[in-house]
Formats: sequence, structure tokens, C-alpha cells
Amino acid sequence: MDGANIEICDEVGAENMFIFGLTSEEAESMQGEAGRHAGRAVYNANREVRRTVDSLCDGSFCEDRELFRPLVDSLLGDHDPYLLLVDLEKYLRCQDEVDKAYLDQRTWTMKSILNVARMGKFSSDRTVAEYAREIWGVDVGSEG
Repeated sequence: MDGANIEICDEVGAENMFIFGLTSEEAESMQGEAGRHAGRAVYNANREVRRTVDSLCDGSFCEDRELFRPLVDSLLGDHDPYLLLVDLEKYLRCQDEVDKAYLDQRTWTMKSILNVARMGKFSSDRTVAEYAREIWGVDVGSEG
């Protein structure tokens, strides 16, 4: 939960989002020795994560079972600096919440509409104009 995710949350409200994964602080605390074998630990403890990772090399996606081996090795190796399997585990739990929420069509529709209605801040026009002024030093005229 950092960067654009925080900005989106500020605009649409946490109650209208599905947030998963480590916070910046949690990820930082797992750097070094604490996160050294985090991926392997999640893989060993979570059957769904294990099944997902194993599917990369069992022929589910490609006849060449070795094509994704470097990816799997990096996920299960000594250290995954991005802690992907830790976030995958949290993503899978969050997806269960999404599935349940979708069953309440009235609430789902309300959340969807609020997300769309509150996204104006993230328009590409605004972003490009802001970059032009603040980063590139280009006068883009008045906003309107």
C-alpha cells in the first residue's frame, strides 16, 4: 500500500476497494534475513499457492515445462526482494472477498459507480499537464 494506491484510496475510500499485500512497512521489515525464505515458507504452508506455482512447470501453460523454471526458482530461492508469494497468498484471500462481495449486486454496483465517479483526479489530461508544468517546465496554459 503505497504511491498511487494511497492516492486512489484517498479518492474512492478504502471501503470501496479491495486491498491486498504487504504494507510498505511490512515489506521493509521482511528485507534481509527476515524475508530470506519467505517465498519458500508460503509455498510450503499454502496448498493453493503451491498449486499455482507448480502449474507454471507442469504443462498447464506451456508444453515446455522448463520455460518458467527461472521464475519458479526465483520465487522459491534464497530471497525474492519483491516478496511475491507473500503477496500472492494475500491476493488469493482478497479474491475470495471479491467473489463474496460480487454476490451482493446492489453494493457491488454502488462501489463500482463510486470508483468511476471518483477517478477524475487520475485523468491522463490532468496527469500530462501536471508533468508538463512540474517536471518538464512547460507552460501548458490555464486549466479548464
